[in-house]
Amino acid sequence: MHEQRQGKPPAAMISTATVRVVHDYTGRGPTKAKTMINDDVVMVLLADTLTKGERTLVETGHPDRVIRLRHDFQLAMRDDLVAIVERQLERKVIAFMSQNHIDPDLAVEVFVLEPSVAA
Repeated sequence: MHEQRQGKPPAAMISTATVRVVHDYTGRGPTKAKTMINDDVVMVLLADTLTKGERTLVETGHPDRVIRLRHDFQLAMRDDLVAIVERQLERKVIAFMSQNHIDPDLAVEVFVLEPSVAA
């Protein structure tokens, strides 16, 4: 892959691109991201994801609204996030799951890849 030749492993490229997509959709990107790749599963763990407005909603007793809003963003971002993983790993994503947690402020994006053909 072109990005690998530049010295950045696919996991780092996926993390960077995921932060960029979240920023583009929400106006603020996570401050931390870590991508783990294990066989047919890719997991991106994001930290410090909430916007100032979302934090205010949580502080005023409306965390359920923030979770619903984040779910809507995840549905909207789905195609872009799947494209990142497929491009970096050159494998098809067959399932995407996403979840947020308020305290601590974490999110996880999970991608299940089509099984690779055994050589």
